This record gives sequence, C-alpha cells and structure tokens, in this order.
Amino acid sequence: MTHSAVSATGQQAGAAVGPARTTADAVTAGHLFLDRAEPLHDLARQADAVAAACHAMAKRFHGGAKLIAFGTSAASTDAQHVAVEFVHPVIVGKRALPAISLTTDIATVTGIANRDGTAEIFARQIRALGEPADIALGIAPDGRSPSVLAGLAAAHELGMLTIALAGGPEGPAGPVAASPAVDHVLLAASADPLIVKEVQVTTYHVLWELVHVFFEQPGVLGPGVIS
Repeated sequence: MTHSAVSATGQQAGAAVGPARTTADAVTAGHLFLDRAEPLHDLARQADAVAAACHAMAKRFHGGAKLIAFGTSAASTDAQHVAVEFVHPVIVGKRALPAISLTTDIATVTGIANRDGTAEIFARQIRALGEPADIALGIAPDGRSPSVLAGLAAAHELGMLTIALAGGPEGPAGPVAASPAVDHVLLAASADPLIVKEVQVTTYHVLWELVHVFFEQPGVLGPGVIS
C-alpha cells in the first residue's frame, strides 16, 4: 500500500470515528453539567437560609466583629480565599471587612496537631484569637471533619456566630450540619466532592456579596451604617 493510500485510509477512518466521538463527548459533557445543576438549584432553594446567615454576619461586622474561617484539605485554601475576599475585595469600592484564616500558619497548625491532635487545630486557635462578637465560618466538604466540628463548638462556647458550609452524602444529618453548635448551616447537596467544592465556592461568594448588600441599605443594621 502506498503512502497516499495509507493517508486516504486514515482520513476515511477519522471521518467515520470523528463525529461519533464528538457526539459521545458532548453527551458526557452534558451529563457533567446536569450533575451540577441540581445541587446549585438546591442552593438556590436555601435562599432564605443564606439571607439569614448574611444578615447575621453583617450585623456582627457592623458591631466590629472579624470573620474567622477554617477548613481542612482542599477547604483549607477555601478558608484563605474567604478571608482575602473580605479583607481585599475584588470589586473596587466595596468595603474591606476584617477576616482571617486559621489555615495559613503552618507552625501553629502543626504544633497543635503534634501536641493535642489534629481535631484541635482550629479550636485551640479560636480560643486564643476569637472574641464573643466574632464570626466563625467552618467549611466541611464531607460534612464530618472533626477539626471543623471542634472549631465550631469552641466558637459557640465563646458566643461567636457560627456558620457551617457542609456537604457529603449525609446532608443535614451529618455531624457538622446537625451540630447544635452551628447557628446557620448551608448545604452542598451532593456526594461528589468535586461538585461539593464548586457549590461551596459559589456559596461563600454569595455570602460575601449579600453581606455588602446589607451594608448598602441604610438603617438595616442600625444607625451609622457605612457602605
């Protein structure tokens, strides 16, 4: 078989396989988007809960509170993302609000883990850094993180406002979501950790935006509100 014949054969095979493969890929992509649609719709159905959490946060910020965010594994960087969103708003002109992440100081985290165990890595820091007026935001993609749960419990004991972003297959029955130490629970309704991550990123972006909406409504939080 000549080179030109081989090339022609290859082109014919490619022409036969190409459209079918493209169709299959499109179907797969469609399913991937559908898998994300319902968890996002479920988040939208939690609009009242989101608004209540944001109003409570805005009231605390208005009174001089700071936000303390924390989470483990991939959620540790989400906690850092949350903190920078509030401290250094990406939208020019939005008010900077005090926030810290408990996942940035490796020496402190590993020191606590070494002496007291990993479950205490956030609770110890909250007892040292938190004030009763502050806000604790714990991110638990699996809905079970012992360190996030302990951190929220420590914050609750101090009188802080506690908010949990929880996911995982157990949903509202998970240890974090069902904890009496949590004032506001916002759920990512999926057992897929990648989808939970995506929904939680959307959730804390909405939290940031709606907190600022409350700040921009004179009289909602009390006299002297500054936008």
